[in-house]
Amino acid sequence: MAEPILLLGIPVDFILFGLTLLGVALFHHHTLTVALTGLVAISLYKIIFTGFKFGAGLTGFALHMQHEWVILANLFLLLMGFALLSRHFEKSGAPEKVPAFLPDDWKGAFALLVIIAVISSFLDNIAAALIGGTIARHVFRGKVHIGYLAAIVAASNAGGAGSVVGDTTTTMMWIDGISPLSVLEAALAAVVAVVVFGIPAAFQQHAYSPIVKNPPRGLHIDYMRLGIVAAILVIAILANVTANIRFPVLLDLVPVIGIAVWVVILLTAPLRRPDWEVMPETFLGTLFLLALVTCASMMPVETLPAASWQTALGLGFVSSVFDNIPLTALALKQGGYDWGFLAFAVGFGGSMIWFGSSAGVALSNMYPEAKSVGLWLRHGWYVAVAYVIGFFVMLAVLGWHPDEDHKKRTDVPQPVTVAATVEAGAINR
Repeated sequence: MAEPILLLGIPVDFILFGLTLLGVALFHHHTLTVALTGLVAISLYKIIFTGFKFGAGLTGFALHMQHEWVILANLFLLLMGFALLSRHFEKSGAPEKVPAFLPDDWKGAFALLVIIAVISSFLDNIAAALIGGTIARHVFRGKVHIGYLAAIVAASNAGGAGSVVGDTTTTMMWIDGISPLSVLEAALAAVVAVVVFGIPAAFQQHAYSPIVKNPPRGLHIDYMRLGIVAAILVIAILANVTANIRFPVLLDLVPVIGIAVWVVILLTAPLRRPDWEVMPETFLGTLFLLALVTCASMMPVETLPAASWQTALGLGFVSSVFDNIPLTALALKQGGYDWGFLAFAVGFGGSMIWFGSSAGVALSNMYPEAKSVGLWLRHGWYVAVAYVIGFFVMLAVLGWHPDEDHKKRTDVPQPVTVAATVEAGAINR
């Protein structure tokens, strides 16, 4: 790959990507057009001028896409499949039953965010966000504040930050020989963050549309649909576990988890018809995210600044617009981080912008009004505040303890990966 062409000291690749993200922020009614235009521009620039890390020209582009296709396919299958999962859950009648178990007033809205965070600590954050969004639609009579939508995404991303089975990035750390206890430290920052953003979001939502405590009379729960939801989630986890234990190489060759989700969807279709009508709109939202993820994968990020708590803090903001999987891979290769801080930064950072994580993009497909960076930042400002406060509380309580030689340790047990899916984002997978 040729050296990047610099303009005012900045690689042109980054300028094109930055213009694409700026276009998404300014023209939120035309996000797909902007993202696809950016993808074409960046691809042509790299094909003609700089090439890719796998080669130059069209050959380099083809090899790059060959390297990325499993991640992209997994993300496509999961976003499309979990949209059907959320509709099964909504049509089961269970969301309408939830208000009866939540506290009154703003405490009920806060409790729902806590539930979402707990679910996402062992389940995929896309599923946790969609389940939370489905419940919110019912308990708040269809009126969900955009700030509360940001809080749902933040809760789904916070949950997996301290768990090696709750987020792809933390699982990567575990596989690389980092102790799960080192990652668990991130739970302190995550808990603080949930309190910081959860309380104002709950008050905001309560003022906008309070919880409806009494479910409709004669409500019928469709347990078959609930069973299908459970089957999809269980099979996805089992497929991930089996592949990691028995066939780890397969994960780099085939989108195992996404295929497993769709096998269950199709096999259970005769029992309860999936809501295929949501597919066209979901497809457009998914195509948008895949375009941004592909753009991010082409960026010439080969090195990071020296490992420090300042760098880790900055990576949280970077991960709101950039793919956090290569960021994590680079950090692991570089070494010298306190992994709990890094886990919180790359896991929670994408919550600050609606397209900063796959959970945010999935939820915005359900709530199109969320596709505005300006409104997201204006009404969900407390998510960024929660990130900073959570990070510095962790720094004050635990201190920064860099792990210089994690690869030299041999006493770390081999992990059994039960991670949720590919947590992709442009950028927070």
